[in-house]
Amino acid sequence: MSWRDLPPLTALRAFAAFAESGSVVAAGAQLNVSHAAVSQQLRALEQHMGLALLRRRGRELVLTSEGRELAAALTEGFGHIADSVAALTGAEAERPLRITTTPGFAASWLMPRIADFRDRHPEIDVVIDPTGTIQTLGPGGFDLALRYGAGEWPCCESLLLVDSDVVVVAAPALVGDRQVDGIADLADLPWMQELGTSEASDFLAAHGVAGRAQRGMTSLPGNMMIDAARDGLAVAVIARAFVAADIAAGRLRELYADNRKKGYFLVTPEGVLRPPARAFAQWARRQVAAEQGGADVPGTLLKKS
Repeated sequence: MSWRDLPPLTALRAFAAFAESGSVVAAGAQLNVSHAAVSQQLRALEQHMGLALLRRRGRELVLTSEGRELAAALTEGFGHIADSVAALTGAEAERPLRITTTPGFAASWLMPRIADFRDRHPEIDVVIDPTGTIQTLGPGGFDLALRYGAGEWPCCESLLLVDSDVVVVAAPALVGDRQVDGIADLADLPWMQELGTSEASDFLAAHGVAGRAQRGMTSLPGNMMIDAARDGLAVAVIARAFVAADIAAGRLRELYADNRKKGYFLVTPEGVLRPPARAFAQWARRQVAAEQGGADVPGTLLKKS
């Protein structure tokens, strides 16, 4: 197809609207433009094609034989386009909202709040995929993610939901009252990290502990890791927000803190969101606002990375 030889789309739309409605006034109303603008587009189309598509009969404009042939082709073509757009957008609107996040965040933050979202939006089906693997966001796949980091993901926008340092914790039964001056003082203990991540391994390496913990590393879902830490099975690396109550109650002991990362973010792809994803993003903003004392979350928190 030679796209350069095709008439301007605006002129074709005006002609198709005229052919369907029978007058320039009605065509202008359908296109939300003036009848003079429609007349101008009709003249431009005839000039582009070098054909007489319309002829005047009294005070009316009627189609010539060439005009009827073009009108039939445009009605069929635009009809197919309209049907396809309706089918595609309808299917997208009905497709479940797909959220990817870590098991720990799903269990500790999302699940205690998701009932409120369901009450507000019973028409939206939700699929939550708890995994430590960073999934790709985009059309036909995951609509949004809830991720831990500094808010810097390429081609995405992010909104801080939970501001939290990373902490190293363990049950008093495991560490007792030992003096901890650095991560090296914990290298002789078993360690845990969330399945699909290398947080604890990276943490050890960043603090000068070569290789791995002397008693091994266990990877398991985040919600199970919290239970295992409470039971004194191993040292855990986790966001402080998820274990703050355990630390305050003495079930876990905070051994080290790292504030290099910011917290958990709502991450969405750039561009226009599907209605279900937009509804979830707005709901998440309200959750943050309510937990910050009722003030609305400023738009500047949403940022492109």
